[in-house]
Amino acid sequence: MADAWPPAPAGPLALAPDAVHVWRASLRPPAEVLARLEATLSPDERARAARFHFPQHRTAFVAGRGVQREILARYTGLPPAALAYREGSHGKPELDGAAGAAGIRFNVSNSGDLALYAVTVRRELGVDLEQLKPMPDGMDIARRFFSAPENEVFAALADDVRDLAFFRCWTRKEAYIKAVGEGLSMPLDRFDVAFAPGEPARILRTRGNPAEAERWTMLALEPGPGYVGALAVEGAGWHPVLFDWNAAA
Repeated sequence: MADAWPPAPAGPLALAPDAVHVWRASLRPPAEVLARLEATLSPDERARAARFHFPQHRTAFVAGRGVQREILARYTGLPPAALAYREGSHGKPELDGAAGAAGIRFNVSNSGDLALYAVTVRRELGVDLEQLKPMPDGMDIARRFFSAPENEVFAALADDVRDLAFFRCWTRKEAYIKAVGEGLSMPLDRFDVAFAPGEPARILRTRGNPAEAERWTMLALEPGPGYVGALAVEGAGWHPVLFDWNAAA
């Protein structure tokens, strides 16, 4: 059976209007790869990396930003070190200069030792990744942040599937919030997502603007054992293309 996350083909990559590329990358690369990635960082990124107290946190930051630069360089034609960023609405990062004007959009999420990078053209998007762990307080967190309909579904689940369902719900809600670009200013209970076992990922309804739910398409991601992810993309008629960055690094 073919790997669902194969290495990308060598050389520059083009983004078709109906494609969303999603990359999976380890944040614990070999030392020589980490050194190469660090060499592409901006002075500000290097300064931020130096402020981390624990080496593993510094490594994850350097790898995360360096991989992001190498991935985006594949689409822009620019060297990784030449990429510049700006803050969009609510602080959402965007490419600056000609790369940004070309309509390339990206979003990033990391958890544990893994990161996901989603890239498309002229569509807003959001990606979220979570490492699975026991959630003894999952019911309490759900009552605080999930919507009333979501809590009804969550409370009815069997104990042995509830932790996984919690993270499926959480990643789908976070992916949507990141795609919209409103960050923490949007309450999590303002919209409902599908997350019950066997149910495809989608936005069921949004409050205040019911038509908003139809504006987005959602996809569940399986980045690897012990992780769950979700992707929310503006519009319909697109297809995902999955790559593993480390396989070609």
